[in-house]
Amino acid sequence: MLNGIFRAIKHKIFMLYFDLKYYLALWEHSKKLPALTAGDRQILKALKKDGVYVTTLTDLGLNSGSELLKAAYEQLSQMADPNNAHLEEKLPQIYTVTGIPEIFNWGNHTRLLNIIENYIGLPVAFHGVHLRKDFPSKHQFGTLLWHSDAEDRRIIKIFIYLNDVEEKTGPFEYIPRSLTPIFSWKYIQLYYKLFKSNYMGIDDEDVKPVIPKSAWKSCTGAAGTVIIVDTKNALHHGTVRTEERSTLFFCYTANPPERPELCTQYWDDTYYRVKLASTLEEVKA
Repeated sequence: MLNGIFRAIKHKIFMLYFDLKYYLALWEHSKKLPALTAGDRQILKALKKDGVYVTTLTDLGLNSGSELLKAAYEQLSQMADPNNAHLEEKLPQIYTVTGIPEIFNWGNHTRLLNIIENYIGLPVAFHGVHLRKDFPSKHQFGTLLWHSDAEDRRIIKIFIYLNDVEEKTGPFEYIPRSLTPIFSWKYIQLYYKLFKSNYMGIDDEDVKPVIPKSAWKSCTGAAGTVIIVDTKNALHHGTVRTEERSTLFFCYTANPPERPELCTQYWDDTYYRVKLASTLEEVKA
């Protein structure tokens, strides 16, 4: 018993040390954050308030949006048939497309990285991109459950819809951070339920008593809709759908992240990897 108590105390001391180190790094880097335009400061403000900002490729205004979509649709057309019609729970089909220059270059745009660095508060790592196809489902499982990602203390993921997304297509849905301030009773209730699930996710019925469905934010939108979200600190999920949904997923953390082993999937062979361009291969070497 004493050994267990000592281990718990030692763990707590280590956690406090790493917390102190983290907040000191935030303070030191705050003097080095890149300047933002007034419009980009509004994006930052939305992320700090609710953890999510929704826009479109056109409104975001990065010059390579059309090339990004063209490359994404080309790769989408080449995805193999998953042959999963017989399965009750159809896992998403994922290709790693970090090596496609038109896709990588959009995600590596300086203006985008500057916004993300201001939100994360530390130098940023852009880990890569998944092309993902999600299939019809009759019940919640996997990422259809409400969950929080674990790569880092703050994570930015950017989702770009490649088809029109309505309720039947299973839009991304989230709970605004402003409704669950850290250490508020609602926050404690939700994250205790998540802890009890071993962080595998909780279903709608677990969430409703804490945050009513009317307060959930559903992100429907046309192809080209862009969702910028802190997937660590905004509880979120994909919704049950009757039609397929195709999306690009971009992933950013601090450099280095708290859990780098969870980030390698964006450029290694965890999923089918579209051949890397030689310059990008050198970056990851």
